[in-house]
Amino acid sequence: MNETLNTSPKFAARDTIDSLPDGASWDEVLYRLYIRQKIESGLATAESSRLVGTDTVREQWNQTRNAS
Repeated sequence: MNETLNTSPKFAARDTIDSLPDGASWDEVLYRLYIRQKIESGLATAESSRLVGTDTVREQWNQTRNAS
């Protein structure tokens, strides 16, 4: 993963596939592409400040449990 988040998905997929060994299975290829997409999605979320802090999640969880 040498590129930044601004890389096109096609280029990122090609880079990911090129980093695999020649004998990689289809399952390994698909798994690596899936993981890369999830990581880049998480990084994009973090950069856009749409994250919720742990304390907020715990508070919401406790409110939900107490409401039941």
